[in-house]
Amino acid sequence: MQGTMLYAPGDVRVEQREEPRIVESTDAIIRLSASCVCGSDLWPYRGIEQLNGPSPMGHEYVGIVEEVGADVRTVKPGQFVVGSFFASDNTCEICRAGYQSSCVRRQPIGANGAQAQYLRVPLADGTLVATPELPSADLIPGLLAASDVLGTGWFAAVAAEVGPGKTVAVVGDGAVGLLGVLAARQLGAERVIVMSRHADRRKLAIEYGATDIVTERGDEGVARIMDLTDGLGAHSTIEAVGTQESMLQAIHSTRPGGHLGYVGVTHDVALPGLDLFFSHVHLHGGPAPVRRFLPELIDLILTRQIDPGKVFDLTLPLEQAADGYQAMDERRAIKVLLQP
Repeated sequence: MQGTMLYAPGDVRVEQREEPRIVESTDAIIRLSASCVCGSDLWPYRGIEQLNGPSPMGHEYVGIVEEVGADVRTVKPGQFVVGSFFASDNTCEICRAGYQSSCVRRQPIGANGAQAQYLRVPLADGTLVATPELPSADLIPGLLAASDVLGTGWFAAVAAEVGPGKTVAVVGDGAVGLLGVLAARQLGAERVIVMSRHADRRKLAIEYGATDIVTERGDEGVARIMDLTDGLGAHSTIEAVGTQESMLQAIHSTRPGGHLGYVGVTHDVALPGLDLFFSHVHLHGGPAPVRRFLPELIDLILTRQIDPGKVFDLTLPLEQAADGYQAMDERRAIKVLLQP
């Protein structure tokens, strides 16, 4: 099969790889209908995150079940499925508490590489959710978004305790931040302030329900948030970048007693103790337990109540994956969908 490999920073290749096979009796093999490039894939692509030799890429996926192991019970060949970026058993005590991305048996899907034609999914019963029937082609981008960026944006909003009547600030205008806007509005936020400098992203943010746009960053961005909130700050803040600047901007944009949901994969972030001590801001986040939200999100997509697939503004065949990485790295695309 064809699959994407990252050999070194900036060196993405689509090459022939061995087709996956059932290894454990709890595995499933999926023929992928779509995969995509994630913002977190850009960390190793840019050389910020270390590579240990050529690595298969991709952890977001939807497709048709081709084969299942002897102990798989909840999905079967021929079904269309959506999965999360961590495989989980969905039965351990941590999973039952809603944190499947910290399952005691978790396995990273990215190790198998979902930017490919086929994918082995471990712990299939706990990881995959089947749709009632095969979805129409126009719904596939939205279902693909559910496998990571929508679930991650949704978790950020939940972690930030977004709810009716609240003002929400969103730091980060990539796919996760934009879908954090969608989630915030779905969860009843009255006002959603997005920090964005890019016209195409601002447009989509407004389409998803943003009420205010702040183009400033750092201290100036915080000052604008304060201006818009009578000097108090947001009730709920979503941090969807993962840098020192974005985290501090998010903390300082949140009012005392407010909640901050952080889901940007952090790199070299150090939180100042005194700032936290005197802020009275609640921090909660980490790798999103996407599996917790999949049934609800899939239903919202299939019934066309939400359209998260709009974050995919560039679609390429799998063999052009390198072009997709470059387009996202250069901010010429919000998110790239790959068609195997």
